[in-house]
Amino acid sequence: MSRLLHELILEQADHRPDATAIVYRQTPLDYASLASLIQSAARGFMELGLNRSERVAVYLPKRIETVTALFGTALAGGVFVPINPLLKPEQVAYILRDCNVRVLVTAGNRAELMEPLLADCPDLHSIVLVDGPIWTTHAVRHLRFIAWSELLSSDTKRLPARGIDIDMAAILYTSGSTGKPKGVVLSHRNMLAGAHSVAEYLDNRTDDRILAVLPFSFDYGLSQLTTAFVVGASVVLMEYLLPRDVAAMVAREAITGLAAVPPMWVQLARLNWPAAAVDSLRYFTNSGGTMPRATLTALRQALPKTTPYLMYGLTEAFRSTYLPPTEIDRRPDSIGKAIPNAEILVVREDGAPCAPGEPGELVHRGALVALGYWNDPAKTAERFRPLPGQNPGLPLTELAVWSGDTVRMDEEGFLYFIGRKDDMIKTSGYRVSPTEIEEVLYSSGQAAEAAALGILHPTLGQAVVAVIKPLRDPFNESELIAHCKRHLPNFMVPLQFIARTTDLPRNPNGKIDRKILAEELRALFQEPAS
Repeated sequence: MSRLLHELILEQADHRPDATAIVYRQTPLDYASLASLIQSAARGFMELGLNRSERVAVYLPKRIETVTALFGTALAGGVFVPINPLLKPEQVAYILRDCNVRVLVTAGNRAELMEPLLADCPDLHSIVLVDGPIWTTHAVRHLRFIAWSELLSSDTKRLPARGIDIDMAAILYTSGSTGKPKGVVLSHRNMLAGAHSVAEYLDNRTDDRILAVLPFSFDYGLSQLTTAFVVGASVVLMEYLLPRDVAAMVAREAITGLAAVPPMWVQLARLNWPAAAVDSLRYFTNSGGTMPRATLTALRQALPKTTPYLMYGLTEAFRSTYLPPTEIDRRPDSIGKAIPNAEILVVREDGAPCAPGEPGELVHRGALVALGYWNDPAKTAERFRPLPGQNPGLPLTELAVWSGDTVRMDEEGFLYFIGRKDDMIKTSGYRVSPTEIEEVLYSSGQAAEAAALGILHPTLGQAVVAVIKPLRDPFNESELIAHCKRHLPNFMVPLQFIARTTDLPRNPNGKIDRKILAEELRALFQEPAS
């Protein structure tokens, strides 16, 4: 059984060398070839002077070189840092500085955009370019630029292990919707435990073909690789463009597994799916937020042969819960129970367990709990805290992830997401979940996209404001207000509805960014200065 992340690929290459590991632009790459590439890349990184536990950043869209660089870094004993290709140079430079990146793998055009900022990245000594001509910068003389083909060593003999399973494997940066992004440090053990757990409940198998649409900088996106490789399945790489492109790719590549976040599912649910896609897609998964019930219903109608998995996770613990598909009709709003090899607690502020139905904070314990936030002991101490109720006979403290999310657990142990602590709306003395309001907005049939916000108000504390992108033009506000009044108590009905013709802002992982919207509307109820 694999102990280190890259061994997933090497073991598949030993047992099923001709099986397809990756498909990129309709060209398959088998496990033997991928194993050879990561061996070559690992030797190349070591020849560049990469030492054990040093960081390699990969700033690329999804392509063969991206996957090779990630797993080649792991084989070399380094720590890979996947950077969302949508990030701007200033955001990338922050990550390079924050975790002292030594090697950057990127494309020529991206490196040129980064050039003015490279002088502020003193730990960076090598930039590997996967395309374009090799160039040098006079601004940073210590930097070495090399071509990807030059990095790849001709020596593909298997390298000995350069670490153990508790060593750092990856640093994944959160989206940074509040302040600067935080680097979540994951060990090989974390990532392998997560891969085995998710593959178990999804029943992944060797003949699965998984579409990788989400960015690898997102733990949910990266897990499409690890869960596939743990069983020897195939991953089809895709950069997300339009919803219809996803459906077309599912049909063309006979995709069996598709993972996405709620805003993407809302769009995909409105499509007429090709017959080939309806026949091939075995399962789909949702994480990164609550899927509106109307969206789930539409997807199940459009994809009647496909099994839905509703999940909840956080980067600090990879994945926490899933709802068994057999329970969806009984409790479609539930996020399920703990995944295999994890335990989920619901606790009060003092750590005491909540009663059934009582809202509390979700706490995750087990092998998936990350190593903390890179170079940030204060935030690590806030989020990674002693396990509540630990046996007093144990002399060493077990750390768990205190999620910051409010949930409730029913009498049968099923969990229901209420909201993030910092997203909860406090209006007229009530604490209101924005996701509950958004569910009603989507069920109206008028909202293509929706976000509920709490905006500072002189008498209410916060006023509930709904921002929507209408599904149809013209937008019937009075009808939407009436719908909300039928389904929500008065204190939850939005005081104001704001319609936008453009998409709602998203963070780099594709989730609707309530923080940006709240900042835009911060002065909505403030009296103008005299």
